[in-house]
Amino acid sequence: MENKKFLAFQIIYLLGLSFVLYLSVAVANEEAVLEPLAETDEEQNNMQTYIVWVKKPVQKYFFSKSHEDLESWYHTFLPTTIASSNQLKPRMVHAYRNVATGFAAKLTPEEVKAMEKKEGFLLAHPEQILPLHTTHSPNFLGLHQGLGVWKGSNYGEGVIIGVLDTGISPDHPSFSDEGVAPPPAKWKGKCNFNGTVCNNKLIGARNFQGGQTTGGPPVDDEGHGTHTSSTAAGNFVKGANVFGMANGTASGMAPYAHLAIYKVCSEVGCAEGDILAALDTAVEDGVDVLSLSLGGASVPFYADGIAIGAFGAIQKGIFVSCSAGNSGPFYASLANEAPWILTVGASTIDRSIKATALLGNGAEYDGESLFQPKDFSSKFLPLVYAGANGKQSSAFCDAGSLGNVEGAIVLCERGGGVARIDKGAEVKRAGGAAMILVNAETDGDSTLADPHVLPATHVGYVAGVKIKAYLNSTSNPAATILFKGTVIGDRLAPKITSFSSRGPSIASTGILKPDIIGPGVSILAAWPVSVDNSTEGKATFNMVSGTSMSCPHLSGIAALLKSSHPDWSPAAIKSAIMTTAEVHNLEGKPIVDETLKPADIFATGAGHVNPSKANDPGLIYDTKPEDYIPYLCGLNYTDEQIQVITQQRVNCSQVEAIPEAQLNYPSFSIIVGSSEDSRSQYYTRTVKNVGPANSTYNLDLFVPQNMGMSVNPQMLKFTEVNQEITFEAEFFAQDSAGKDGVPFAQGYLQWVSDQHSVTSPISVIFASK
Repeated sequence: MENKKFLAFQIIYLLGLSFVLYLSVAVANEEAVLEPLAETDEEQNNMQTYIVWVKKPVQKYFFSKSHEDLESWYHTFLPTTIASSNQLKPRMVHAYRNVATGFAAKLTPEEVKAMEKKEGFLLAHPEQILPLHTTHSPNFLGLHQGLGVWKGSNYGEGVIIGVLDTGISPDHPSFSDEGVAPPPAKWKGKCNFNGTVCNNKLIGARNFQGGQTTGGPPVDDEGHGTHTSSTAAGNFVKGANVFGMANGTASGMAPYAHLAIYKVCSEVGCAEGDILAALDTAVEDGVDVLSLSLGGASVPFYADGIAIGAFGAIQKGIFVSCSAGNSGPFYASLANEAPWILTVGASTIDRSIKATALLGNGAEYDGESLFQPKDFSSKFLPLVYAGANGKQSSAFCDAGSLGNVEGAIVLCERGGGVARIDKGAEVKRAGGAAMILVNAETDGDSTLADPHVLPATHVGYVAGVKIKAYLNSTSNPAATILFKGTVIGDRLAPKITSFSSRGPSIASTGILKPDIIGPGVSILAAWPVSVDNSTEGKATFNMVSGTSMSCPHLSGIAALLKSSHPDWSPAAIKSAIMTTAEVHNLEGKPIVDETLKPADIFATGAGHVNPSKANDPGLIYDTKPEDYIPYLCGLNYTDEQIQVITQQRVNCSQVEAIPEAQLNYPSFSIIVGSSEDSRSQYYTRTVKNVGPANSTYNLDLFVPQNMGMSVNPQMLKFTEVNQEITFEAEFFAQDSAGKDGVPFAQGYLQWVSDQHSVTSPISVIFASK
């Protein structure tokens, strides 16, 4: 209880406001009979899609091979409604069979309330609409053709990655099947594209968007799905670039893996019922990895369709990777927090598309722009501030907000709900010659390479402050932009980008999230249409930023590990990724965030992914699906709520519930309250040897500030492969803990052998003052 009280306090006191959406829940009973009713216009207008969870049906339905039998049982929960035309109106949107027990249906609140009397009914909530989290990166991650983990896994051969997104552009060269073997015999999926566009690379394509299950082909009208799919498993494409920038061979993380596409999103978002239907089908189709670059606000796991569907997937041995969200740099802003999901934050790579702002006083400030015009003169032009008229809309270069800025370079503020490229479009409309886009303080030094519609550069906050100071210091401010092209070798990479969502988790503070960070800034990947900024050239690749981009990097890396280690569980793959992560940048110093100061553990999680080390982790922390039941009981969920997640009848009164931090997770998240009980805490972990049979590991500790630690034993000696050893870790707060204004601390517990370092990050949050 101390921990729960702290959660609300700490997030407000320390971490800022965060919005938690708790969905309405209805509980019901079996024997009530719902009479046929005439459906009025008012009732039709009051309908919305509900996700309905029910208990596992009687054996004749659940174990039947017929989907129709199961769906007919689901129909017994629905009212019989007759439209004004006296024709039966269908209500069922999706019926779930594999990852969940329940369905999505069009209902009124009153009808849901009436279901409370039907036995077997567990919970229901209105469907959420979730947002999307929107070349060189393989080399940056140490993936090279013919070498290392790519060679050992044969580029992910034989592994099937299911991508839930906006669809795909199937004829893009990234989805060629050159060199790709036929799919494994277990594959049961379908291709809803006409003709022969599906092949050994693109083996499945279905459309669930808008409640469809057998609808039209999953054509990508947005670009997001094509980009994420090619990032995970795009084939090698030589000469990939955008406007000549970042030229090279593009490929996904697992270029010989297979892709199965499930369209669940459109420009307005991704419906929860469609997501669950796609997850349900993907499991039955036979995917090995699921990649979801989408998610919503934090809710309890029993009200989170992605968490529920992902649990059903890991029960079948399927790895699930999800984006952390783009709500940073604010704390407690995560999506996809469940411990059975790999939650992925975003960081930079060492490449930039450099565009330098040169001021009339000789000062230079480096920024970025994907559009690099060759004919832009280095001659100085008048420099004007878009917000000089005092209007906020003008400062943000909102559409129609600027007066005549003919021939000037216009300084625009980032943000204000106006897309970065749209700001340039407004400057161009008003006659401007170029744009300097400056960050707000919250975005710090995080800049992005965008395909602007006019000459532009995007600079950081500190640079912006100095440019404004110069602009106000002279009566004739002037500037120009120097375009320097593709530059590789940023020694500060990887850096945490400002938009990457941060922990701690709201839904389960005792689990450290995000788990990992990966490349998510200015990522070049496939695009369904030609990128055309109406000034020069076109391209079928694009640069996009977001945790949507970092997620498929990790999905592809998980596929490589699955190919190399087909017997590893989803938890084992996650452990390998987390315990081998890098916490230093290319310069050998701690990873920094958008402020260029060391990033904290709620931004980095375990650190930046290292695929080669993850392929040979030495030790793993494994977890079976049934191990989550004591954890869920420890969250004080009801038996019915846990049954929604696990599809198992659970009685927590007969289960030895565990604290969140006792789950056999590859990290530790400790909450120290004011009570004496919370100031000394004991947890155990079990590690499995997946390295050499005869291995000895010694303990290395970095103890968090204001804490003490002891670990027993301090040496682990293995004599067999797959041998397991359990150790105990004690965490005890010092007298100063929580009293000196330090809100949280971090450290690590590391097991070191001659060949391996196995690192578990530690976060400690101090609730007392």
